[in-house]
Amino acid sequence: MAYGIVVALVVSALAFLVRVRFGPIISADDSAIRSATAVTRDHDGLRRLLVAWQWAFQPVRVYLVATVICLWVWFARHLRTRAWWAFLTMMVGWNLALDVKLLVARARPLVAKPIEHAPGYSFPSGHVANIAIGSSAVVVLLWPLLGRGARWAAVVLGSALVIATALDRVFLGVHFPSDCVGGILLGCGLVLASYAGYVGWNPADPKASTDPPTEES
Repeated sequence: MAYGIVVALVVSALAFLVRVRFGPIISADDSAIRSATAVTRDHDGLRRLLVAWQWAFQPVRVYLVATVICLWVWFARHLRTRAWWAFLTMMVGWNLALDVKLLVARARPLVAKPIEHAPGYSFPSGHVANIAIGSSAVVVLLWPLLGRGARWAAVVLGSALVIATALDRVFLGVHFPSDCVGGILLGCGLVLASYAGYVGWNPADPKASTDPPTEES
């Protein structure tokens, strides 16, 4: 519960500053959008890459892959409750990100020569929030099944996907940097708070036993 309260407070504080158009954040956002979109306009190859990344990491595709992983963990590794936790957390997070958008109702960036158009409101970035939710949930889901090196690789890969998606949204001019920060905080914070509720404050160390992973691992 405490983790959830902290996440809610942090995301709410940033959402409030965005909603009231807090000067330093708005100024930094506008400057970043102008600079980033200028770079994209000057490099057509970069624009094509960004558009392709946008397509590939639509939330529905992210969650389709993550759901397949959940099913593998369920049927192949028999961690049923853990798989259910990951799937339900992702579905709740997907809807929560949409709800926050409606509450904050921030307009998309206004760009003189738009590169891409996106529907809906701007805060938080749905692409970023959902890749943060999906990546974090999958890493936590697979954690007891991975060795030390594989764990580090999973964290690095998940972080890289989140950062690349955030840059994609800004360089396409469809989200402000603060939208992406809000998406990261919401996505990662939600998964960690949910996992704390799932295992309690002192989760068991999966390496404490030589037995195969169980439902509690």
